[in-house]
Amino acid sequence: MDRIAHGLICDGPLVHNMPDRVVGTRPGAAHCPIMSSNAPVLLWLRQDLRLSDQAALAAAVQEGPVIPVYILDDDMPRSWAMGGASRWWLHHSLTSLDERLREKGSRLILRRGASADMLAQLAEETGARRVHALHHYEPWWRNAEKAVAKTLDLCLHDGGLLLPPGAVRTGAGGIYRIYTPFSRAVMDHMPPSTPTRAPAAIPSPDQWPASDALEDWALLPTKPDWASGFTEDWTPGEAGARAHLTSFLDEVGDYPVARNLPSVEGSSRLSAHLHFGEISPATVWHRVASSGQDATIYLKELIWRDYAHVQICQMPTYGSENARSDFDALQWRDLRSAGTDFTAWKTGRTGYPIVDAGMRQLWATGWMHNRVRMIAASFLIKHLLIDWRHGARWFWDTLVDASYANNSVNWQWVAGSGVDANLFTRIMAPLSQSEKFDAAAYIRRWVPELADLNDSFIHDPDTHGARPAAYPPKIIEHREGRERALAAYRHAKG
Repeated sequence: MDRIAHGLICDGPLVHNMPDRVVGTRPGAAHCPIMSSNAPVLLWLRQDLRLSDQAALAAAVQEGPVIPVYILDDDMPRSWAMGGASRWWLHHSLTSLDERLREKGSRLILRRGASADMLAQLAEETGARRVHALHHYEPWWRNAEKAVAKTLDLCLHDGGLLLPPGAVRTGAGGIYRIYTPFSRAVMDHMPPSTPTRAPAAIPSPDQWPASDALEDWALLPTKPDWASGFTEDWTPGEAGARAHLTSFLDEVGDYPVARNLPSVEGSSRLSAHLHFGEISPATVWHRVASSGQDATIYLKELIWRDYAHVQICQMPTYGSENARSDFDALQWRDLRSAGTDFTAWKTGRTGYPIVDAGMRQLWATGWMHNRVRMIAASFLIKHLLIDWRHGARWFWDTLVDASYANNSVNWQWVAGSGVDANLFTRIMAPLSQSEKFDAAAYIRRWVPELADLNDSFIHDPDTHGARPAAYPPKIIEHREGRERALAAYRHAKG
C-alpha cells in the first residue's frame, strides 16, 4: 500500500498547451505540513461538492479560518465547458452546498473566470497563503492545477476515486490498459479507507470576500425551460446523494439482473452524485459492501469509473481522438448528408422504439438507462454510421452525469476504437435487445404513440404492421444498417 500512501497521480502526458512548471502534488498531511496562523486558507471546490469524507476540507479546517470557493471556470475546459444539463445540476448542487456550509458557520464564495486568476485574486484580497483541493484528472483541471501552483501553495488530496491513477500497476510497472486485470488489481487494495465525517464546525475568517450571486450565472434554462421535469427525478446535493444510496441498498442483490431491464428501477442512480462529488466513492463502497447482499457486480462499476480516469490520464484527448489510430481510416457519413438521421436520433424519431425511448428519456430527465445508452450509442455509430464523437458531444450536453472520463471511454468502447473496447463488428440488434430485456413498459412510458400496442408488437411495430401513423417508420432497416457498417469497417481495414 506504500504506492497509495504516496498518492501517485497521472503519469501520462499533459495536453500540449499546459504550462511547463509541474505542480507539486501533496495528497495528505505528510506532504502538506499543517500551517498554524491566523491567515485564512482557500478551499478550492470543483467536482467534490460535499462536506463528508472531504480530505481537502479536513486538512483546511486544521489550519485555521477556511474560505470555501467555487469558480465557474469555462476558460480552461474551452470546448469541454459543462453542458446545459450539468449546469442545471450545478446550480442546485451549489445551492445545497452553501446551505450545508452555513449550518457549519461558513459559506460558499462564488467567482467566475480562470481558476488560477480567481484564486490569486482571492489570496490577495484575504491574505490567504495556501489552497487545499482534491485531485481531478480531466486535462483542463490538470492544466488549472499547474497554473494555480505557479503562484500559490497548492495542496492536493485524494478522494475523488477509489484509488488515485498510478496506485496500481502491472507486473512490469506500467499502467493497466485493459479493464479486467485492472479490476483485479484494484480489488486487492479494497476496501478503501473508512470515510470520515463532516467537521462539526468550519472556522470562518474575520471578514468574508465578495461573492457572485448564483442567479447571475444563469445556469438554469429559461426560454424554453427544457429541464422542468428534472426535479421529478433528481435532488442534487449531498443529502440527495445519501438518499439515493440508502434507497439502493435494498436492491443491491438484484442489480446484476435488474441493471439490464429498462422497465425496472434497478440502477443506483448515483452517477451524477458521484460525478459532482456529492458523495465519495469510498462512502458508496462501504455502504454497498456492508448491505448483506452480493454487491460484486455493482462494486466493479465503481472500479470501471476509476479505470476510465486512468485512461484519460494517459490519453487526455480521449474525448476527441480515437484511442486506436487504425480507426482514423473509417469513413463516417458526413453530417451534411446524414444530418436528418442525426436529428432523428437526438429527438427519438428513428422508428426503433427502444432507441427512441432512451433518447426521449435523456431529454426529459437528463439521464438514460445504462443498457439503453449502449443500444442508442451502437445504433448511431453502426446503423447510422455517424462518428461516435457527435454522439458523445450530444450526451455531454444533455446528461446530468456527463463525466469526461466515463463518457469518452464508454463511447469509444461501443465504437470499438477504445483501448479496451467492444469489437466494431459486434453490432447490437436494437429490436431483439428490446424484447430480450423486456423493455415494453419502458417504451410505453417514453413513446406514448405506442402505448396501446401489446408486448408482441411494441418492440417492432413496423414489421408487425402495427405502427401508428403518429410514429415514424424505421429510418433504416437493421440488415441494411449492419451491412453498411461492416462494409465501411472492411474498407477502413483495407
